[in-house]
Amino acid sequence: MLFRFALDFASFLTGLSRDDIYSLVDSVDSTFREGDGNVKDKRAATVLQILRETFAMSKWTKATRSPFETLIVTIISQNTADRNTARAFENLSKRFEIKPEVLANAETSQIEDALKTAGLYRNKAKTINRVSRIILEKFHGSMQSILALPLEEARKTLVQMPGVGPKTADVVLLFSKGQPTIPVDTHVNRVSKRLGFAPANGDYDAVRASLQSLYDPRDYLAVHVLLITHGRCYCKARRPLCEQCPVNIYCPSRGLWNGNA
Repeated sequence: MLFRFALDFASFLTGLSRDDIYSLVDSVDSTFREGDGNVKDKRAATVLQILRETFAMSKWTKATRSPFETLIVTIISQNTADRNTARAFENLSKRFEIKPEVLANAETSQIEDALKTAGLYRNKAKTINRVSRIILEKFHGSMQSILALPLEEARKTLVQMPGVGPKTADVVLLFSKGQPTIPVDTHVNRVSKRLGFAPANGDYDAVRASLQSLYDPRDYLAVHVLLITHGRCYCKARRPLCEQCPVNIYCPSRGLWNGNA
């Protein structure tokens, strides 16, 4: 059930069809069986395969979202629960067309009012207004010129915008353009460190680089979605379910939370 919700929200957040998201996640299974060297580390390959089997589900119908909409909803999602993000974006969409030229000229107070179900809604309203103005004035109201840049240049351009950090930039680039990057949210960060896939004290870029060194770029979306789902279902922040965890025999952190399992 949580995997259904994770894919549903991934589709809502990014605009990539849920069918396409699942197809990319599903491709891990066939790749692993083919043994074509797609995954660069055997333990990492095994963990990903088990997660794919654990959270398997049927394909869904399609959904669409523009790169700008993906950017806006990702900004709204910062420090906000998924359901509240969805409500806030729905409220914003009812009041305004989600286009740079519209939100750039909207009253900040009206954007605030639409975002009240989201955390830090006043700051986010200002950020959305400012980002919209930048895209309208500097990029002629379109994100296509940004998405057409080489990956690192596109990331740099996005993170220079107010309120856009590395994770937000990577979400936009991965889902809107299929760029080879792994967004690192709180679940991906926690799970990858507990599995020993990233340095325990690594910052965002260190975790991202470590994960990307283990997997082929065509698996990055699957890695992102499945690690988030595993973090929600089993590898929880305070009380990880180590005994029930489907990959516990491959996890060097197993047993550290025996009293909480």
